[in-house]
Amino acid sequence: MKSFRAFRRLYDSFGFSIHSRQLSVITGAKLELLKVNEAVHVDADVARISTLHYLIQLCAKTQSLMEGSSCHAQTIRIGFEIDIITSNMLINMYSKCDLVDNAFRKFSEMPEKSLVSWNTMIGSLTQNGEEQEALTLFIKMQRDGTLCNEFSISSVLCACSTKCAIVECMQLHAFAIKASIDSNAFVGTSLIDVYAKCSMIKDANQVFQSMPERNPVTWSSMVAGYVQNGLHDEALLLFHSYQLMGLEPDQFMISSAISACAGLSTLIEGKQVHAMSCKLGFYSNLYIVASLIDMYAKCGCIKEAYLVFQYVEKRSIVLWNAMISGFARHACALEAMILFEKLQQSGFCPNDVTYLSVLNSCSHMGLHEEGQKYLNLMVRQHNHSPNVIHYSCMVDILGRAGLVNEAYELMQKMPFNATTSMWGSLLASCRKCGNIELAEVAARHLFEMEPNNAGNHILLSNIYAANKQWEEVARARKLLRETDLKKERGRSWIEIKNKVHSFTAGDRNHPKIHGIHAYLDILIEELKKIGYKVETNHELHDLEEGTKQVLLRHHSEKLALTLGLMCLPCDMPIRIMKNLRICGDCHTFMKLASKFANREIIIRDTNRFHHLKDGICSCGDFW
Repeated sequence: MKSFRAFRRLYDSFGFSIHSRQLSVITGAKLELLKVNEAVHVDADVARISTLHYLIQLCAKTQSLMEGSSCHAQTIRIGFEIDIITSNMLINMYSKCDLVDNAFRKFSEMPEKSLVSWNTMIGSLTQNGEEQEALTLFIKMQRDGTLCNEFSISSVLCACSTKCAIVECMQLHAFAIKASIDSNAFVGTSLIDVYAKCSMIKDANQVFQSMPERNPVTWSSMVAGYVQNGLHDEALLLFHSYQLMGLEPDQFMISSAISACAGLSTLIEGKQVHAMSCKLGFYSNLYIVASLIDMYAKCGCIKEAYLVFQYVEKRSIVLWNAMISGFARHACALEAMILFEKLQQSGFCPNDVTYLSVLNSCSHMGLHEEGQKYLNLMVRQHNHSPNVIHYSCMVDILGRAGLVNEAYELMQKMPFNATTSMWGSLLASCRKCGNIELAEVAARHLFEMEPNNAGNHILLSNIYAANKQWEEVARARKLLRETDLKKERGRSWIEIKNKVHSFTAGDRNHPKIHGIHAYLDILIEELKKIGYKVETNHELHDLEEGTKQVLLRHHSEKLALTLGLMCLPCDMPIRIMKNLRICGDCHTFMKLASKFANREIIIRDTNRFHHLKDGICSCGDFW
């Protein structure tokens, strides 16, 4: 109470107008400086300005704009408005309170600017999303003759990373080398960040390897850079190297490592990193929790993802979105929609990502009426303008529901040019409903927009094949051969005892392949007894029936399942990942295998997760 009264006396002595709410914000900080001024007799002017400096810094820390403005007024009243130190503090305060214009105005009024002044203003512009202005100010700083330091370079590099300004980044890198500050940890870390964000991961790694000293932020930036560029194996290797050095990872590195596990679908390692995060006390960190929800969902463990979500009491919109997205990925449309309602009941407003996730959940189940309802709600109730991704999702919803003409009409009316994603979705939908005419329209656009994508040619060829138009099939495949385009080969993988086993169709390279084929032959004969019949209509080549059956028998997901049945404990779910869409024959095979073996089988393909149990799939045979 004594320090509180002293604070009020001091505050009132400046003539400030103060409210209890404002006072409670500022008095939450320690008042050591005031105690010193009370205990020691110091010059009144010195005490006055030192106390003002302390209050300005406190207002910046607590983002107390009204009180900070009052401090600014007092600096003018006592004639300290042109003092460099005071001006720098005011620039920082206004920037922290998101009033960059005020900060810039104060900066422009300064008759003399120190290096700290320039750095503070450049950093403020960068943090407030005004990257171009930050770059322009840095150039002006050079023309002014002020020598920069490592903080100047690192701040303006952050602006380059946001804009992905490659040329400017390389110029700054050269500038740092010339100034002999390229080995500085701040500069090196900023270079790693900007190169990684601009997809120049080799350059980022080169900077990382050349640094004589690396701090935890440097390591974390490099791990995150690998994850951002899809190099998940490299991210985990670097993460383990950091641990082998006896160093303790921070929450950012842990979050990146979990994201790498999600990218590789390595559940065992993901659980190990989860345990490590709990041991280090990061179990309630929102970044880590969001990464864990995403990791468990991508590894096929939607129940575990929801348990992590439920454990957190204070949830951010990011966590809600991660969980709704996880439900959508697993075709849990009802759960996604219920969570969408709970989000609003909890006082949160759905954002663009929320709507994208709930629209995706409708897409996987063909719920076109619900999808349209959410799109309307997005505009009318929450005043969000749907972007091209939302429209792409709506095109997919209509197409999957068999409404390809309606999907095409939406593409013609929307305020965006149709993307490759939309045309690809329309082409895939035309395959299901057999609309060759519209398929050819979509294909023509895709051939023009993606001339090097063999998958589009294959898809059109498959549509012709499904409709027995073999001459068109031959023409499409001839064009494919002439253009020398290569189709992505189907691949499936399964994790067993912390080792990933990968298969391709007709694989002969696995060390246990002979045993796998023998076991698979037996399994097929057993499944035939409970109704399995090879669906050769899914083998879209003009071949003999027997040849088609042989090709379908050794699809990669069947080989992965067989190894799982051979090696995994009978009470453990079998989780399989696939880089392409699962074919109809394999889907039927998996359903019957789950019933025969009394096992839960979880398959992730490019579209979604399939949870198969007791002969039933969670997708309801719609995918």
